[in-house]
Amino acid sequence: MYQLAITRDFIAQHYLIGGDWGDENFNHSHHYKVEVLIESSQLNEHGYLIDIVDLENALSETIGDFREKTLNDLAPFHNINPSLERFAKVIWQSILEKAKLHENTLSVKLWENETDWAAYRA
Repeated sequence: MYQLAITRDFIAQHYLIGGDWGDENFNHSHHYKVEVLIESSQLNEHGYLIDIVDLENALSETIGDFREKTLNDLAPFHNINPSLERFAKVIWQSILEKAKLHENTLSVKLWENETDWAAYRA
């Protein structure tokens, strides 16, 4: 199985809703780190899983949609808790569309600090 991964970091804000999570119920920032992983047993005609520049561009554009913004104010999180798990899936969906990937080849891991992360794959 071939694998290709890239990582980037960015800062975004959110606040949790629907429960009593103390300070997490108030707007706060996280320094997120995202890893996008492509896996497949097949390479394309050029010997790539994907052109890494295309993947970098898709991730940069996706991060741009969230960087320095409050997640609760954005359409993907309308009236739902912007949990780390949901955010990982939202990023996965965006990369899938922007990079035109098959869903079974893509996974996303998202850290909200140095030790805590959530991931999503189909």
